[in-house]
Amino acid sequence: MSDEASQTVERSLSGERRIVIITGLSGAGKSNALRAFEDVGYFCIDNLPPRMIPAVMETSGSGGPEDIVVVMDIRGRRYFGEELERSLEAIEEAEEWEKRILFIDSDEPTLVRRYKESRRPHPNAASGDVLEAIRAERRDLAPLRERADLVIDTSGYSALDARLRFKKLAESLSSRLTVSLISFGFKHGSPLDVDMLLDARFLENPHYDPELRPLTGHDEPVKKAVLGQRDAEEFLDKTSDLLAFLVPRYAAEGKTYFTLGVGCTGGRHRSVAIVEELAKRMREGGLDLDLFVRHRDLDS
Repeated sequence: MSDEASQTVERSLSGERRIVIITGLSGAGKSNALRAFEDVGYFCIDNLPPRMIPAVMETSGSGGPEDIVVVMDIRGRRYFGEELERSLEAIEEAEEWEKRILFIDSDEPTLVRRYKESRRPHPNAASGDVLEAIRAERRDLAPLRERADLVIDTSGYSALDARLRFKKLAESLSSRLTVSLISFGFKHGSPLDVDMLLDARFLENPHYDPELRPLTGHDEPVKKAVLGQRDAEEFLDKTSDLLAFLVPRYAAEGKTYFTLGVGCTGGRHRSVAIVEELAKRMREGGLDLDLFVRHRDLDS
């Protein structure tokens, strides 16, 4: 990162207080996100009525920046609507505050499984129908999702993966840019929480080689088969150049989290090898960032 970019980031971090609003679907991981922010020093409030947000901001400490996290979810549904709109407008008008809205999402099968495993009742499931409760909650929260600065999809995350992801996110909002590289399979659906998506299906597929099919992009024979292709080398060169151009400029503009998804058909061979090589090049490239790598469909 250039000196000018670094100075711009430092000014943006030191000159404003920050309020982070965490919302999203029940069971998607809001509590884990809240604990992650609390661990890095944020003042955290769970289930706060939106009308109270301006008052919390007004009474926060005056001895310098004080970062606040507020969780708003379906438990406070009666406050959604005009009251929420007025509060968000008040935050926008407070020039000394930087606002972030984080929406924690997950797909229906993952949410249903989590509720079955935990045996906890869904807060919206008065009749006991968890799936219908999830769908109703998704409809109710759709306007907030549209306004979110960042959508984090925890579908398929283990508890450890989710904690690590939220920890990285909380730290990144207080320090430097965090870049996430995610491999995935298009046949399992595209990830929801990416800023940029690249398709590696133009490369020859190791899946059709009987000897390579049971292996993954972590294994040396698959890496050689994928990365040894001339198109793969050119793709990596161009993508690395693009990231080297974009990342410092995102950081200079105050962006704190950037997620790149690389997909292939199944998410086990080409995309894994490409993401690992991209991560290697970024680490060796001297960019000032935190790097997080995830292979979403490696075990599918």
